[in-house]
Amino acid sequence: MTPDPTLAALSDTFFSITVALYSLAVVAFCAQLAFGRRPSRARELVGAGAPVEPAPAIDVAPEPTAGHRWGVLAMLLTWLGVLTHVGILVTRGLAADRLPWGNMYEFATAVVLVAVVAYALMAVRAPALRHIGVFIMGPVVLAMVLIGLFLYAKTAPLVAALRSYWLAIHVTTAILGFGIFFVSGIASVLYLLRSRHEAKVAAGMAPAGSGLRVVERLPSAAALDRVAHRTAVFGFPIWTFAVIAGAIWAESAWGRFWGWDPKETWAFIAWVVYAGYLHARTTAGWRGRPAAWVNVVGLAVMIFNLLYVNMVSTGLHSYAGLS
Repeated sequence: MTPDPTLAALSDTFFSITVALYSLAVVAFCAQLAFGRRPSRARELVGAGAPVEPAPAIDVAPEPTAGHRWGVLAMLLTWLGVLTHVGILVTRGLAADRLPWGNMYEFATAVVLVAVVAYALMAVRAPALRHIGVFIMGPVVLAMVLIGLFLYAKTAPLVAALRSYWLAIHVTTAILGFGIFFVSGIASVLYLLRSRHEAKVAAGMAPAGSGLRVVERLPSAAALDRVAHRTAVFGFPIWTFAVIAGAIWAESAWGRFWGWDPKETWAFIAWVVYAGYLHARTTAGWRGRPAAWVNVVGLAVMIFNLLYVNMVSTGLHSYAGLS
């Protein structure tokens, strides 16, 4: 089937609009940090029998009107971007009459969409997370620009090897897992920054208000750690299913469940890293910063698997650049 050129062109237009909307959202999130006030936090009393991990700090001062308005505008722009982002994939899929993740361009675009939706849903439930919006949407804009510049592929039918119902199962779950891990990894990076600042303040090495202004306006380290952990918990079984589904598809297509193809190997390495992170979160001596570093390594492995393994190494997955 010949792709519909009108729908294909509309998909490309949606891509440009999405980048513009997300960029405006980043500006609005920056304005929220600039005009908003760092929340005042109530000091907590810890007595005998208190839990080892401190409870999350409590915000006792509302955000100024200017900061709140910028935050609302940023979320509005983000959700508008989500709609046009969905339009990219829907119109491309309709143009080619297939699922819109048959190459690296489509796969990476879908991963970024999942990441944005995951963050936006959390920010709706917990408005304080709008303060990390610039750190989520900034990388999102960068990713979209790089996808458009270096991964773009014209709308085309699927290659013969991908014409299987396993494409809808394996690749879809891989997209969901990667997108969720994207948010989790960034939350861990912010946790490392925030927890270091809080530790300095607690140790008297720096008075409150003396740190980097942006870091001080982040949610508490406990809240960021919670975001990183919960998203990883949600994404891990999805990624596990994606690896298993990939093995089943490999047996159907190539006659073996596992062959240590570079893509398979690094997908398994990512699984091991995230399993290690979830285990570390419950292991004495690894809670907190050490566990967060493991989560950051997991995100690095996922990105390496998408870019280097697809674009540089050779293997059975190289024909379509699928992740």
